[in-house]
Amino acid sequence: MSGADPYTELRHAMVEGQIRARGVSDQRLLAAMRKIPRHFFVPPAYERAAYQDNPLPIGEGQTISQPYIVAVMTELLALKPGDTVLEIGTGSGYQAAILGELVGRVISVERIASVAEQAGENLKRAGVGNVTIIVGDGTKGYPAEAPYDAILITAATPTVPEPLIEQMAEGGRLVAPTGPRDCQDLVRLVKRGGQVERTTFGGVCFVPLIGEYGWRGAD
Repeated sequence: MSGADPYTELRHAMVEGQIRARGVSDQRLLAAMRKIPRHFFVPPAYERAAYQDNPLPIGEGQTISQPYIVAVMTELLALKPGDTVLEIGTGSGYQAAILGELVGRVISVERIASVAEQAGENLKRAGVGNVTIIVGDGTKGYPAEAPYDAILITAATPTVPEPLIEQMAEGGRLVAPTGPRDCQDLVRLVKRGGQVERTTFGGVCFVPLIGEYGWRGAD
């Protein structure tokens, strides 16, 4: 990045008014969201709306999530600096950029090649260098780099795909919206002693996760 950022004040106001004031307290996460320019991750027509409290369309029927939801899901992962994270659903790349500020490495899987390409350009523009984007079926995860300290699914899945549970490290955390196709429950799984503990954190609405272990087809 270079030059003055005209959205710095709006971005800091977003963090204070939409995120910290609503209970998100992880200081490293709040710093990451103050730093990463969300307007780099939306189409030019939506740049001025990038710091509002809502999701925005990014093309191909996909969206960039509401900033507050990005913060809540990230905080639930309880990330540590040396963690390796698997993200399912790259989208705009914004969530991956936030993760990249908090951990050592991020693997992000996106099924739509054109969306993955744009996300790569967005991440490069933002100066994020520790995110690897893989084009493929995210419901299968990415076993080549498993196990993962944390896994984040950024699309709605009927249930957590079994391959992703298998790719969790011991002590690993997985956060996902699960349930019906229109709106879902936000859940966190923690793997301990080979068993998975599940906790629910309220309702959310995400676009569907398409793939062999998710929803079949876009309709």
